[in-house]
Amino acid sequence: MRVAIVVSRFNDFVTERLLEGAQAALRDAAIADGNVEVLRVPGAFEIPMAAQRVAESGKVSAVVCLGCLIRGATPHFEYIASACAHGITAAAAATGVPMAFGVLTTNSVEEALERAVAGDGNKGREAAQAALDMATLFQSVGDRPS
Repeated sequence: MRVAIVVSRFNDFVTERLLEGAQAALRDAAIADGNVEVLRVPGAFEIPMAAQRVAESGKVSAVVCLGCLIRGATPHFEYIASACAHGITAAAAATGVPMAFGVLTTNSVEEALERAVAGDGNKGREAAQAALDMATLFQSVGDRPS
């Protein structure tokens, strides 16, 4: 099984920890590092486009989407969070490739860091496990009908 991880560079003090959690989950599931492709994008807004492109390549069984949005004083947070969530959903539906939503939407830096701790509480780890679960499910039911 090959897996892509699309990770935002914005708020990298959090997203790098999410990435580490996702990579640990994939290693725990016996997915070799050579079967994991990491794609870095500028921010959460760009995640869906990169996820769709890598899924369309036909080279991966699942895509893990990782990012971190922290609420600020303007409505920007709501626009980006909504666009990211809807974009990932649309990309998964368009390609038939499972995509896990590991994009944090938090009210503060502290909340974001709480969700990016090492170990089982890491939301990147949880997203990677969800992506693997869905890819395994899809493999068990076979190819999509034409």
